Amino acid sequence: MEPLLSDLFPDADKSAWLMQVQKELKSTSTGNSPYESLRWPTDEGFVVDPYYTADDLNGLPLETIQAAQKQVPGWLNVPERQITNERTDGIILRDSINRGADALILNLPSSADIDLSWLLNGIKLSDTPVFFKTNHPTAFVESLKTVAPYQLRGGLLTDPMARWLQSGQPIGADYQTVADVTKATSDSPQFRTICASSHLFHNAGATATQELAFLLASLADQYDHLTNLGLTIEQLVAKTLLSVSVGTHYFMEIAKLRALRVLLVRFLTAYESVQSSLFIHCQTSTFYDAAVTPYANLLRATTETMAAVLGGCDALTVHPYDTVSGIASDHEFADRIARNISILLKEESYLNKVADPAAGSYYLENLTQQLVESAWALFLEVEKRGGFERAFADGFIPGEIEQAYQAKVDAIRAGKVLVGVTKFRSDETTNQLNQSSETSASLLPDRRLAAEFE
Repeated sequence: MEPLLSDLFPDADKSAWLMQVQKELKSTSTGNSPYESLRWPTDEGFVVDPYYTADDLNGLPLETIQAAQKQVPGWLNVPERQITNERTDGIILRDSINRGADALILNLPSSADIDLSWLLNGIKLSDTPVFFKTNHPTAFVESLKTVAPYQLRGGLLTDPMARWLQSGQPIGADYQTVADVTKATSDSPQFRTICASSHLFHNAGATATQELAFLLASLADQYDHLTNLGLTIEQLVAKTLLSVSVGTHYFMEIAKLRALRVLLVRFLTAYESVQSSLFIHCQTSTFYDAAVTPYANLLRATTETMAAVLGGCDALTVHPYDTVSGIASDHEFADRIARNISILLKEESYLNKVADPAAGSYYLENLTQQLVESAWALFLEVEKRGGFERAFADGFIPGEIEQAYQAKVDAIRAGKVLVGVTKFRSDETTNQLNQSSETSASLLPDRRLAAEFE
């Protein structure tokens, strides 16, 4: 059966569209094609066209891109909580699970002394994945196996490279610690102990290309150290968790996550690994959040959440809208709203019913491939400089990120809109703002783009 009204609206290829552009737009004074004025140079180092058709898919490795994507729909709704009191926090955690959380992230206190039996009372880690942030991984895992002597689900969000960048302290024995906890939990294949994250790059102002490239470079350094300590590449891949921030640039963020999976396949090929299904955790960005208008962050969180799930995350943490505001707000309400954003996208938008919904999109498939190639080229540049640690120490990585951040600031000064900050602003708080969590020891600044304009 022919499409309705096909005789009235015949097929038009891209060349016909380009001819119409040339006809309707005046040539520039420099003699350039009018079409060139419609092309968009991105911060990521490549140019995006204003219009794509099926013809633009012909030159892409489409089968390779789509084969790398997650094949099973759905994601885990994973709220994060800072633990201060095992008994009261335990009650809140169980309530969160009852109200729609699929998993949990627990940010443990710096002290190793914590009563896990109280904290995890009523939570079975073989059913509900729990991810932990701790400064004492070895002692913690020993205690955890005592409290939960069965196969665990979840993992450790402990990234040695991030710890070095935050503290300025040498990595030292951190890799040995990762190797030890990986071996200690070998009987729990769904408890991941090797973590590489992009949050520090993202919050310092990196582009999507830089986030992907530097994440791969930090993972390569970690794999090299861990294989030297006797772990096989198959052991590493099975235990790896990648944690990525997702910003407000909707289509670019969708493509970023899809490109990450393609890059991981290419990356692991170099290690002769047949596995490529690494677990990807995403969290909404604090870099783009506004402190003076925290309710505007609900819009950002919704956009970021949609980008994360359409991009194929395995787990998602939505930050409460007041995370950076520094105000005394109703945290229970803010936590519930954050948790419900993910629930709404499942229960009302049905985004958990389709795997890789971006597949076949003329624009997104091209954007994915452009990110793959630009990030891979930058990753190879870092490797030529000796890997992540050396490229950071010689100033290459921080210099690249600083340049990207300044470009973002300059764009806002030139008129680019930050909703609730430079336009549509009605301050909701005059309290002291949480401008940055950067410390004097930190090797990368922890920034908010809006901070310079509030």
